Amino acid sequence: MNDILLITVDSLRADHIGYHGYDRDTTPNLDSLAESSHSMSNAFANGCGTSRSFPSIMSSAYPRMYGGFEPLSDDRPLLAEITREEGYRTAGFHSNPYLNEQFGYGRGFETFFTSESESSTLGEMRQWVKDTFDESGLIFKSLKLIYDLSERTVGFNPGTPFVRAENLTDHALEWARSAASAPRFLWVHYMDVHHPYAPPESYQRMFRDKVVSDRRAVQLRRKMLEEPEDITDEELATLRDLYDGEIRYFDHHASRLIQEIRDLWGEETIVGFTSDHGDEFLDHGMFSHYDRFYDELINVPLLIDVNDGGDEHDELVELLDLAPTLLDYANVPCPDSLLGSSLRAVFESGTWEKEGICVEAASGRAYRTKEWKYINTDTETKLFNLVEDPEEQTDVSEQHPEIVEQFEAKLERYEQYEQETDQDVAAVEIEGETESRLEDLGYLQ
Repeated sequence: MNDILLITVDSLRADHIGYHGYDRDTTPNLDSLAESSHSMSNAFANGCGTSRSFPSIMSSAYPRMYGGFEPLSDDRPLLAEITREEGYRTAGFHSNPYLNEQFGYGRGFETFFTSESESSTLGEMRQWVKDTFDESGLIFKSLKLIYDLSERTVGFNPGTPFVRAENLTDHALEWARSAASAPRFLWVHYMDVHHPYAPPESYQRMFRDKVVSDRRAVQLRRKMLEEPEDITDEELATLRDLYDGEIRYFDHHASRLIQEIRDLWGEETIVGFTSDHGDEFLDHGMFSHYDRFYDELINVPLLIDVNDGGDEHDELVELLDLAPTLLDYANVPCPDSLLGSSLRAVFESGTWEKEGICVEAASGRAYRTKEWKYINTDTETKLFNLVEDPEEQTDVSEQHPEIVEQFEAKLERYEQYEQETDQDVAAVEIEGETESRLEDLGYLQ
């Protein structure tokens, strides 16, 4: 059995990556890795946010199966559980609250770092206010108003709501050095590309002349989330510069992780890399990532290095296929519960039968082929011709009722998956440090 390194990063859209054709040098190290890896140009997340996407990454099942995605059901086998049962040493390192133990993601990991102990001083102070004062009382409301106004007007920095790539990599490598016996499975999830975009100055200067202060970055984050229609062209360009700076910073430390892991564990270590979703930059009138199904949110990078020289592939694949592929190349039996397919057939023979993929959110589903995308939510149905309208600007559902009918029938399959695995899963009570950090990341308003 082979060692496995899985690297994921939050909020990284595929079209801001060098080997996907981006005109900025955001990912020189990943570009180098892509030269010897299998890179998928048509890889899509099965969800448009962290909590919606990661169930498919870690369990190769659709997000709405097994009672939904918050939290994960114990009946949904996870990649860490599968490998540990086969004798793997397992470790996970991240700082996204939606991936904590209370949501089910700690299952199968003998070492699981979530950064709860590394919360910012301000976060601790804010939690003290919540614990001390009645939320309906005047004191609490006054303090919250002061906090919100200060962030909105002077850019008061609440502290980075996640562990930076440099420190997270150090934590992961410390474990990797201690895990002397093979086989090993290591998962590291980086948050740096997630807003607030505030990369170190040296990485900002790679894409702009004038450095943006942390204070100004926080102001811009607040404005883009609350008043996207008022963002100026200059502010939009600044946000893109900062986003690209974060990508370049992540790229450096992800490369450092890969290189040292292979020095420690050997060149035969299987490496997988992807993102859980992208981010919007007014592509469709908004920023960040919400329950919307446009390609800027669901088209993600996917690299898999299995030490065979690699190649570029344009087959339509989904992150549901990642876990089966890693298990296949590691010679670990793949449970029947995993719905994805190993990409070995693509890599070795170029054969692939998948014609469409499904993306799910709480509000509905989307079905995408290379030519069409059909979106069906609680509030709207839309159809886009991706060949003629790749930016998804014109709904053509009325002109093509036969395609809508065809894709409605396709979506019934995923509704059936949901019904067949339906169960009651107790909702997670979000409070304390988890609530504070989710607020800092813009998930809770």
